[in-house]
Amino acid sequence: TATAAKKSSAVPKARAAAAEPGELAVRPGEDPWTPDEVAEARAELQSEALRLSSEIASSETSLAGLMRDSGDGAGDDEADTGTKNITREHEMALAANAREMLEQTERALERLDAGTYGLCENCGNPIGKARMQAFPRATLCVECKQKQERRY
Repeated sequence: TATAAKKSSAVPKARAAAAEPGELAVRPGEDPWTPDEVAEARAELQSEALRLSSEIASSETSLAGLMRDSGDGAGDDEADTGTKNITREHEMALAANAREMLEQTERALERLDAGTYGLCENCGNPIGKARMQAFPRATLCVECKQKQERRY
């Protein structure tokens, strides 16, 4: 029965650990996450998600207008056509960037809920609380991020 008690108490404890701010990954020497710090990170990520969603909607509206206004280009000279194309491509790039940032933000929120926030997705080591506070969407520790950037 002592073994059964250990097994049954281990499961709830594992679930609770994922939800406890002090259990989120930190580097050696860093203070554990406090509930206020976790709430601040969550609020910042949620605010960023709302901002990005709004930016994407605005961008899509602009793109729809650009596509509608482009028509067949009758009466436009080459400079007008080129300007319209550049504007449309720029707006498409902004929208794509905003979508990618939104995905990263949503992934960070999921990791926060799962208790894996602050762990490097490449090596599994803690990313570092200071880095997470400066860049809440970070998924790689500094070392892995530097290796990734050197490959490109």
